[in-house]
Amino acid sequence: MGLDAPTIITAITIIRMSIDLNEITALMQLASPALPIGGYSYSQGLEAAIDSGLVKDASTAEAWIGDVFLGVFARSEAPLWLLSYEAWANKQIDVVNHLNEYFLASRETSEFRSETEQMGWSLFQIAQSLGWGGESLSQLAKIKPLSLLTAHAYACLHLHIQPQNGLAAYAFSWIENQVAASLKAIPLGQVAGQQALTKIRLMVPGMVEEAERRAKSDLSMVDNFSPMLAILSSRHQTQYSRLFRS
Repeated sequence: MGLDAPTIITAITIIRMSIDLNEITALMQLASPALPIGGYSYSQGLEAAIDSGLVKDASTAEAWIGDVFLGVFARSEAPLWLLSYEAWANKQIDVVNHLNEYFLASRETSEFRSETEQMGWSLFQIAQSLGWGGESLSQLAKIKPLSLLTAHAYACLHLHIQPQNGLAAYAFSWIENQVAASLKAIPLGQVAGQQALTKIRLMVPGMVEEAERRAKSDLSMVDNFSPMLAILSSRHQTQYSRLFRS
C-alpha cells in the first residue's frame, strides 16, 4: 500500500526538522557561554580602551565593539575561519596547519596570542572528551599551538554544521563576550547590554557574506591592520588594575 502525498510531505518535513534542529542545538552548544573554554576571562583590548577613556558608556561601547567587529574580525578572522573549515572538509591538513600558523602570526600581542591558544586547547579537550570527529581527532591533536579558530572550524565540521552557520555562531560568541566584558568593566546595565548585542548581532549576516567574498581572494596581514587595538592590548599587559586576561 503506497503513501499518499500529504503523508510523504509530512515525513519529509519531519526529517528536515530533525536535521535542522540537530544543527541548531549543536550551534547553541558551541555558542553557549557555558562552554568551558574560558572566553569570559578575556576582553580583547576592550578593558584597556575603557581604562584609557575611549569607551565609557553604552554608546561608546557599542561603537567600539561594532568597529572592531567590522574592521578587524570581519576582514581577517572570519574569512580565515571559512578557509579553515573548507580545508578540514577537504582533508587538506597541510592547508589547515598553514592557516593556523597564519592566524597565530596575525595576533599582534602576546595577550591576543595566548588567548586564542588557551581557548583552542580548551576546545580540543572538549572535542576529545566528547569524541567529535572520531579518528580525525588525532590530526587536531598534532596541531601545536592550536588556535581557537582552527579548533572551532573543526568542531563545526564534525558536528555537521554548515560553514555559514558555524561562522555566525563563532561571531556571535565573540560579540557576546565583548558585551559581557563591557557590562562588567564600565559597568553597563543588562538592558543596555542587550540593546548593544541586538544591534551588533544584526551585522552578522552581512559579515558572513563579506567573509565569503574575502575568502575567495588573496588575504593579507594588512586586512588585520588595527594599530590602536594593538597599542591598547600592549598597554593592557602592564595595566595596573584589570579584570580580564586581555
